Amino acid sequence: MEPYKIIKTLKIGQYTRLDSVEPAGALEARKARDGTIRFHWRGALGKKTVRVVIGPYDSRASPRSIKPTRLGYSIAAARRAAEDIAAQHRENRDRGGYDAIRHEQRLQGQREIEARQEANKQTLERLLMAYADRLEAQGKQSHRDVRGIFTNHIIDAFPRLAQRPAVDIEPEDIADLMRNLLDSGKGRTANKLRTSVRAAYETAKRARLDASVPVAFKAFKIRYNPAADTVPDPTQNKADKNPLTIDQMILYWDTIKTLPGLRGAILRLHLLTGGQRIAQLVRLLTLDITKNSITIFDNKGRPGTQPHIHIVPLIPAARKALSDALSGGHYALSSDGGKTHVSPTTVTRWAQDAVSKALPDFQLKQVRSGVETLLSSAGVSKEIRGRLQSHGMLGVQDRHYDGHDYLPEKKKALTTLYRTLEKKQASVTPIREVV
Repeated sequence: MEPYKIIKTLKIGQYTRLDSVEPAGALEARKARDGTIRFHWRGALGKKTVRVVIGPYDSRASPRSIKPTRLGYSIAAARRAAEDIAAQHRENRDRGGYDAIRHEQRLQGQREIEARQEANKQTLERLLMAYADRLEAQGKQSHRDVRGIFTNHIIDAFPRLAQRPAVDIEPEDIADLMRNLLDSGKGRTANKLRTSVRAAYETAKRARLDASVPVAFKAFKIRYNPAADTVPDPTQNKADKNPLTIDQMILYWDTIKTLPGLRGAILRLHLLTGGQRIAQLVRLLTLDITKNSITIFDNKGRPGTQPHIHIVPLIPAARKALSDALSGGHYALSSDGGKTHVSPTTVTRWAQDAVSKALPDFQLKQVRSGVETLLSSAGVSKEIRGRLQSHGMLGVQDRHYDGHDYLPEKKKALTTLYRTLEKKQASVTPIREVV
């Protein structure tokens, strides 16, 4: 009898064979008391009968459809699923068949859940309080002031940020905390906050190699210090207050475009991809690189939410810089074969060392605002500049309705950047602090 005819004659509670499946077993159906029908694969493991639930029967599904619908399976789709189960069962029968696969999957899922739960425990708040506790254990009276700053200006003021994993905090998050205090006229407190957060992260970072640091700090898995990249001078916390001029950008490019080795390649890649946030760029994974673009993940200003997927096109010169920098390992930008990514602090120091004579008081973050200034002067719209530097996803329309990836526009802007850097001669006024 045809399977569709069998379906119509099913009796409640009985497993009814619909068809045999390759490489072993059969497709069965069972009707529940409420009238719903579910498909099963039936097979054997030794003398034991094994059944695996496939899913509900969708009577409205196309008979030819071999993919499940939102409501369930056609007979053809159920047969295809049964064949897949049968193949996996036979391949793994020496270690328990399909049940063993499901058991391993459950264990793996549980391990992943436990790993996520453990990571979520190691929050910024927990790190800061652990550091304050250590100061107290060392008998330092400063623990009261430090604890008060952490509580009043981070934990209570920004609870969502405080509950993010400490390892996910970026330099700009710290700078934003400082900026909040600076805007309130509390510049001294802003500097104290920076100093204390930096010390907390440095303690956790040292725990990996310094046996004198309590082992509890190792659980935070800190490998670089985000507060170290911030600047205590309030005028330096706002990158748009002191961007590089076009001439200074050209001089910077002329300095780094022939810089040898990994440092030169990364600095060129950073500039020619539009001055992306360095803490995000250095985390670039090899699997997130294509011939024409790179994908980085931007969680700046998004505490408690999934990071924004930011695709940056590659112009030929940027592709060459990336090729020169590639590690061949998990992390694309690495000095140890891809096991860990290069530190943002290290890249910042490379840039400062390279241009310190030509551009005194240079800060790498000025490249980001310098790129925007240059592109603005070249007529690139504010929207495209924002898209390129991942600060253009602001409104409901952008977040939910605008599906265009803007890759052609971003690539055109990067080409404009490169041509400007290459074609002009620089007449440079050195950068000095604004007093």
